Amino acid sequence: MLLGRIWTRRALILGLRITRLVVTALQHLRPGLRYLWKSLLRRWRRSLELRTVMMTILLSVISFAVVGAYLSNQIANNLFQERLTQAESESRYYVKQVQDTFDGAQVNDQSSVITLVYDTLNTVEGNGSVIQRRYVFEALPEQNKPRNRWVESRASDQLTVRVIPPELRKSVQESGKEQYWASTEFPVGNQDHPGIAVGNKVTFNGTVYELYLLYDLENAQQTLDQIQNVLWAGGAALIIMIGGIAWYVTRNVVSPVSHAAVVSEKLAAGQLQERMVVKGEDEVARLGASFNHMAASLQEQITQLATLSQMQQRFVSDVSHELRTPLTTVRMAAEVLFDARDSFDPINRRSAELLYNQVERFQSLLSDLLEISRFDAGAAVLEAEPQDIFQLIGQVIEGAAPVAAEYGSEVRLTSRNKSIIVEMDSRRIDRILRNLLLNAVEHGEGKPVHVTVAANHDAVAVSVRDHGIGMTPAEAARVFDRFWRADPARARTTGGSGLGLSIAAEDTKLHNGWLQAWGQKGAGSNFRLTLPLKKGGTIVKSPLHLEPHDLRLPGTAPEQRVLVVDTQERQPRLAQAPSSDTSGRTDYGGAPGAGEAGRA
Repeated sequence: MLLGRIWTRRALILGLRITRLVVTALQHLRPGLRYLWKSLLRRWRRSLELRTVMMTILLSVISFAVVGAYLSNQIANNLFQERLTQAESESRYYVKQVQDTFDGAQVNDQSSVITLVYDTLNTVEGNGSVIQRRYVFEALPEQNKPRNRWVESRASDQLTVRVIPPELRKSVQESGKEQYWASTEFPVGNQDHPGIAVGNKVTFNGTVYELYLLYDLENAQQTLDQIQNVLWAGGAALIIMIGGIAWYVTRNVVSPVSHAAVVSEKLAAGQLQERMVVKGEDEVARLGASFNHMAASLQEQITQLATLSQMQQRFVSDVSHELRTPLTTVRMAAEVLFDARDSFDPINRRSAELLYNQVERFQSLLSDLLEISRFDAGAAVLEAEPQDIFQLIGQVIEGAAPVAAEYGSEVRLTSRNKSIIVEMDSRRIDRILRNLLLNAVEHGEGKPVHVTVAANHDAVAVSVRDHGIGMTPAEAARVFDRFWRADPARARTTGGSGLGLSIAAEDTKLHNGWLQAWGQKGAGSNFRLTLPLKKGGTIVKSPLHLEPHDLRLPGTAPEQRVLVVDTQERQPRLAQAPSSDTSGRTDYGGAPGAGEAGRA
């Protein structure tokens, strides 16, 4: 009893250990299978050669399966029909012999009857070299005439009437002298062999018997199995050969394409000296030669363009630097004349004013050209520091107050935030915002200019919206081009150089940000600047819509800040703590002198 408990406990411990090993193996096997599956999928997506070979093999397997099934079925049917025709013919012959023997028999005693039936049926059984015949001899049940009491049934090779299909027996019993057949199986030794059972009726001494001849089809089945094995083996070998041929052909075709893709990637990366290896004179070789010719032409053109660009940049930089000294002298002289203009006659006084203004504009253009040349040369450096963007926007609005007052425009700052810290180059952002705001005031036709600020978890956006002349979508797409102007005949009263928005776009790109424009004729325009909160960050979505919605900020908040530039006092004033109505829209109180136009 104790020994049994010990062995039971050991068996349980062993079972638990085996279970633990199996679970651990499955836990380690699953990641490996997952990695293998992902690798196969990645290889399938990236390899044209693999997809071509696998699809060729798959289609070959399907084609062979269909053709093989058709051929196997046709061969089996032909073999069966051949054996069936032979079986029906032999059955008619032997049944006629049996019936003739029974009809001519002159026996009355039991021994003679049994011997006659046994000898007659033995001649039917036979041992043919192609088909082995066996018989089942059974008296028809429920006969009206007196039955032969000495012979009820007899069968060869220990068979019984149970091997005969019931449907065949029913057909034979209900028929007259017709012959019927059915497929069946019967035992031969320790195995079941397929066969054909052919049934007829015979009479002996007034008793009706069912005589079934069984034909063994084992040899035919073995022949069919051998044919199927040959088909499967030949098909497998053929599929392997087709796969090898497909791999070889695909490799010869895809390898030059893959090589061309690698060379193209290197050319795109700047390695202009890369070329394809050309072998032979076929289509692929001509493609490689054409590709190399194209690469050489591109290299030559790119080199020429790069050289020309460097010459242009150097020329602009040199000219700009060389002009600074004489420009300084001319400016000093212009300032002297401008200061002394009151003592001049009207014509000379106007000339002194024009000279002073144009020299100022020329100096601004020269500064912009120097800045553009630094961007083109890749010498621009981002000096980013954390700073509150509202402080910078306030300085920009305060600096633009005199120009806004001159045009009669009000500048309003709207935001749901009180402070947003951004890692940015304040000098460059100040230049961007100042350019956008002055452009909005200049083209706003005296209507209010709205500056909106919003932020999300990874970016901050500043939009400058005016309600002036506006611009078409085609003009909005070109507004950042150098020296481009929507209306060349429009006079620049603020002294723009035509490079301000181009420099703003370069400054934005240096911050890894977005600078976008929207416009509609007669409805004004909107410029949106989006910057990442952190240096080197990525922007997923801008917090503000590019197409304005009349200053309706996304989301809800209990407080917004509004900074209003008074058109009379030319000073920025802060209005805070707005009142919200029941509809969810927020109204802001205007600063003194702002008027109704200052409400959003």
